[in-house]
Amino acid sequence: MTLASGRSHIAIPGPSVIPDAVLQAMHRPAPDIYDAELLAMVQGIVPDLKYVAQTDQDVAIYISNGHGAWEASLANTVAPGETVLVPACGRFGHGWAEVARGLGINVELLEHGRQTPIDAERVRAALLADKGQKIKAILAVHVDTSSSVRSDIMTVRTVLEETGHPALLMADCVASLGCDVYRMDAWGADVTVSACQKGLMTPPGLGLVFFNERAAEVQRAMPAVSNYWNWRPRANPEMFYQYFGGTAPTHHIYGLRAALDMIRAEGLDAIWARHATLAGAIWAAVEHWGQDGPMRLNIAEPALRSHAVTALSLGKGQGDRLRAWCRDVAGVTLGIGLGVEDPDDPTASGYFRIGHMGHVNAHMILGLLGVIEAGLTALDIPHKAGGATAAAQALARR
Repeated sequence: MTLASGRSHIAIPGPSVIPDAVLQAMHRPAPDIYDAELLAMVQGIVPDLKYVAQTDQDVAIYISNGHGAWEASLANTVAPGETVLVPACGRFGHGWAEVARGLGINVELLEHGRQTPIDAERVRAALLADKGQKIKAILAVHVDTSSSVRSDIMTVRTVLEETGHPALLMADCVASLGCDVYRMDAWGADVTVSACQKGLMTPPGLGLVFFNERAAEVQRAMPAVSNYWNWRPRANPEMFYQYFGGTAPTHHIYGLRAALDMIRAEGLDAIWARHATLAGAIWAAVEHWGQDGPMRLNIAEPALRSHAVTALSLGKGQGDRLRAWCRDVAGVTLGIGLGVEDPDDPTASGYFRIGHMGHVNAHMILGLLGVIEAGLTALDIPHKAGGATAAAQALARR
């Protein structure tokens, strides 16, 4: 017998749960792409995107995923043969570095492992060692979805100012935008990279690159920028098609409009507080289970954990077993372990991740945790019973 019939819950760290309002907005015939209504909708989306990123600067929208947004950020600012500094705290720091290498950019990698955030002092040392100031940009991932570590972007800006280094500060906020507190202008990021499929609650397909005037000046000095990646006409189009470098992604626009309406209605402060509270409930459950078993949070210090995704370990083979049980028996899909380098567990079978980003609430999280506890019990995986109750108590004390 399966108990998975009914609406499934996808608790992976993106694509996140898509609200019914977003799906309904997208479920419509294709519009006239030259219609004034569509133009007005996009013009309205732009300030709402800036609100989510907490910026008064420009934003370019690409028909892409986060990888495309990575490439767009680099294509506009760093030429082949130039150098970027990448303090990597998980798989997605390395991913951004790989995109840079593919563009012929030199990468100076600061490996941090998977359990610590960006160390500002290591960044300082790298900048001070760069006597010729060849480093064109720092590629800093705010929340690395693979490790669930959250780094302090503002301290990286402080180091840049204290060393007097001219490098641009680029922040990857694919996982964090609309989930964890992020303030582009106040924190001093020159470029912010994100996408629509996580905190923005829209099916994958739109990449976002926010950039300030300092980054725009760097772009204007570039020897060449491809027509497609060029962010200038996208941010300040003379004709509607320039927003997207061609035909508009119409149904994604309808969906994103509905998602941004929901974000405006709830308000960013409330959204950030909701994510922090629900994340705390998950941590309470995991820490309780782990008292009498092998389950461990990847990030030990609560202040360094993302409020959008939680990475865990459970022992070789056990993560895969638990994920399969939750999916097949109870209709809950947990995320795979990603970016794990464990010689004793080369397939990362003992690791998994919980996505709790975007359109999630208390009953979804408590139901998710109840299923995990049932799976631990059914599979005889050692744990201290009562983790779901610990989560409920954490929510009650919010």
